[in-house]
Amino acid sequence: MSEIAETITEAVDHASESRLNGLIALLVAVTATFTALCNVKDGNVVQAMAQDQANAVDAWSYYQAKGTKQNIAESALDQLTLERDLRPDLPAEARARVDKRIDEYKARVKLYEDEKVKIMEHAKGFQTDYDALNVHDDQFDLAEALSSVAIALFGVTALTRKRALLVVGLVFAGVGAVFGVSGFLKLGLHPDFLVRLIS
Repeated sequence: MSEIAETITEAVDHASESRLNGLIALLVAVTATFTALCNVKDGNVVQAMAQDQANAVDAWSYYQAKGTKQNIAESALDQLTLERDLRPDLPAEARARVDKRIDEYKARVKLYEDEKVKIMEHAKGFQTDYDALNVHDDQFDLAEALSSVAIALFGVTALTRKRALLVVGLVFAGVGAVFGVSGFLKLGLHPDFLVRLIS
C-alpha cells in the first residue's frame, strides 16, 4: 500500500512541477517577445534621436554661417559709413552710391538677423524633439532591463521550484511592461532615479 501512496505522491508532485514549468515557459515566451518588441521600437527611437541630433548640429552650423555673413555685412557697413563720414568732400554722385551701398548692407544685416532667429527656433525644435525621444528611449531601456531580470528569475524558478522567485520575477516583468507600454503610448513616465542606475 505504501508503494501506491508513493507513486501517487510522485505523480502529483511531477504534475505540479509540470504545471509550474508550463507556466514559466509561457511567462518566458511572453516576456521575451515583449522585450524583443521593445528592443525594435527602442532601435527606431535611437535612430530618430540620432537624426534629430544631426539636424540640430546642421541647423546650428547654418546659424553660425548666417552669423558670419552678418558680421561681414556689419563690417562692410561700418567701413562704408566711416568712409562716407571721413570724406565730407565726396562728390554728390559718389556719396549717393555709398549711401545706396550702406542701405543695401543695412538690409542684409536685417535679413541675416531675421534668418538667424528662424534658424535658432528650428534648431531648438530639433533639441526639443530629441529630449522627448530620450524619455521614450529611457522607458524602453528600463523595460528591457527589467524584463531581462524577470526572464533570469523565471529560469532560476524553473530550476529551484521556489515560487517566491516566480512572484519576484512577475513583479520585474510587470514593472518592465509598464515602462514598455509607456514607451509605446508615449506617456511621460520617467523615474530619474532608475534611469540614473542604468545610464
